[in-house]
Amino acid sequence: MNNKLNRFLIPLLVLIGVAIIVASFLFTRDVVLSLAMEEHAKMELCADATEQLIQSDMNCDVSFEQSVITKNTTIPVLLTDSAYNVLSYRNLEDESLSNDELRELAMTFASKHSPIIVDLGGGDIQYICYGNSILYKKIFLFPIIQMLVLALFVLLMVLSIIFMKKSEQNQVWVGLSKETAHQLGTPISSLMAWLEIMKEKYPDDDNFKEMDKDVNRLNTVAGRFSQIGSKAELKEECVNDVIEHQVQYIGSRFSKKVKISCTYDSRYMAMLNVPLFEWVIENLCKNAVDAMEGTGHIDISVTSENGKIFIDVQDDGKGIALKNKNKVFRPGFTTKKRGWGLGLSLVKRIVEEYHKGRIYVKSSTPSKGTVFRIELKRV
Repeated sequence: MNNKLNRFLIPLLVLIGVAIIVASFLFTRDVVLSLAMEEHAKMELCADATEQLIQSDMNCDVSFEQSVITKNTTIPVLLTDSAYNVLSYRNLEDESLSNDELRELAMTFASKHSPIIVDLGGGDIQYICYGNSILYKKIFLFPIIQMLVLALFVLLMVLSIIFMKKSEQNQVWVGLSKETAHQLGTPISSLMAWLEIMKEKYPDDDNFKEMDKDVNRLNTVAGRFSQIGSKAELKEECVNDVIEHQVQYIGSRFSKKVKISCTYDSRYMAMLNVPLFEWVIENLCKNAVDAMEGTGHIDISVTSENGKIFIDVQDDGKGIALKNKNKVFRPGFTTKKRGWGLGLSLVKRIVEEYHKGRIYVKSSTPSKGTVFRIELKRV
């Protein structure tokens, strides 16, 4: 139900945001056009008032015409001759412009708004060139600002939903891991007790030594699950020794048709949680065995450069299809007929979240094999 809700909620939020932006843009555009027409009408009124002032008799009352001109305190205006030489101006943001700069500004205004002709009589003509008022500029920018705010709002909503979904997934991971460890604890304790009784009863039977290893192994696995969701304790460990120890254990449990080799050009130290990191190596090796269908060679090489340790796990299996390279670490993704698709996702979580490292598919060729690379900080 939550997945279906999330699937429709994000597109719905985006659609609502787009609808609001479009409606706001259309409304604001009408307001801007109306304001532009009103400002043009004001400039025509100023032109008429200027003509009346020039043509009026000395004894006439011209207070109305003067008020029309002086009450314009928002629209930048330049009065020019036919060559755009500025004769006077009002409401400019910069009052210190030179004559050439004023002429250039007048030409800029004229390119945006048709100059209004002022007929002085006797064939003399002047022009009123005007720009956009501060109010016009604010309204013009309003839909852009609103669009950015709404886009930010939608982005925050989407990120919140993704974060909540990821947080929910993490809680499921942690809960499942803790419950698994808890459920394994009782039978493992019972097996360990029975094994001790059998070892005392049959002290010369070497089979119990191998059984003891496997029971301890089960205990280690349960311990790994119990650490998921908790802060991992990292200690300075030799990477070579950890890998070698794990390879010795899993190698004896694989088919004899699977060969595992390890190469190191030096001894490298890193901050590791040994049980969890052994889990990484085990999962990568098991994944390689599955890719090789139980027959082939796994090579683990450890090198270092620029303070980083590189661990390459290479197999000669069937490889990974190009379309799946970015999916292999996703929880639930698998190409196997049987499997949960959790192994590599756990590997990624352990390497990147617990060890602050990095893991990725370094290379893969169909029918030739795959190389997984782990990067760790060297100490």
